[in-house]
Amino acid sequence: MAAAGAALAVGLIATTGAMADVVGAPAPWQTSMQAAATPIMERITSFHSYLFWVCVLITLFVTGLLAWCIFRFNEKANPEPSKTTHNTLLEVAWTLVPVLILVAIAIPSFRLLYAQQVIPEADMTIKAIGNQWYWSYEYPDHDDLSFDAVMLQDDELKPGQPRLLATDNEVVVPVGKTIRVIVTASDVLHAWAVPAFGVKVDGVPGRLNETWFRAEKTGIYYGQCSELCGKDHAFMPIAVRVVSEQDFNTWLAKAKVEFGSLDTGRGAIRLASAEVTAR
Repeated sequence: MAAAGAALAVGLIATTGAMADVVGAPAPWQTSMQAAATPIMERITSFHSYLFWVCVLITLFVTGLLAWCIFRFNEKANPEPSKTTHNTLLEVAWTLVPVLILVAIAIPSFRLLYAQQVIPEADMTIKAIGNQWYWSYEYPDHDDLSFDAVMLQDDELKPGQPRLLATDNEVVVPVGKTIRVIVTASDVLHAWAVPAFGVKVDGVPGRLNETWFRAEKTGIYYGQCSELCGKDHAFMPIAVRVVSEQDFNTWLAKAKVEFGSLDTGRGAIRLASAEVTAR
């Protein structure tokens, strides 16, 4: 317990600069997406912008067409209405143009979906297990290291830690590495979601789903459970700290000692990644 107490004491001091490390988190009055931290999120943001302008053009065209019809074909401007019932060219155009628009949307959409679903060769695997109402994590590539991550209460927050998003233990991964995330649940439906990574996957009891990400910038990225899972659904955050490979190895060595020697029950361990945060 002395080692855990020392780690916590150092962590309390080190986390005073935590705010500077926060990269992926919501901001007050934010209406746009969080800054992309992975190649997939960059493509999602790009596709979103592309669709936005497609929708703008369609809206302007339809609005202009409605305005033209209102002013050109009202009773005063057109007292004798046309009795035209068919126009082959017009009917082909209003069938073909929407089809071409949908194709222009479908092609980049399917490419993005393929990139999300087909997982490249992973450098590391993490298993995330949803519980009511906290997350458990396992590192099967690293001696089955495992721990729980529980939301910090208001009186437990350190300077710079965001309310309702900070957890007692963070998922720590190396920057620039392909991370495969296996997601499941122990009780009800949950969803592991980190907006800056462009990741959201359901955790289903008795089933393994998987996704991946490759963070390209160090810092702390926050997410939340995104599947209604009971009364404390809103209090089930996700915190991922992306560090250099050297810092990851330092954290890993310490985590194996701390999590291997203490009770890893719900919220029992408050391991602060002191060396990682201090750098």
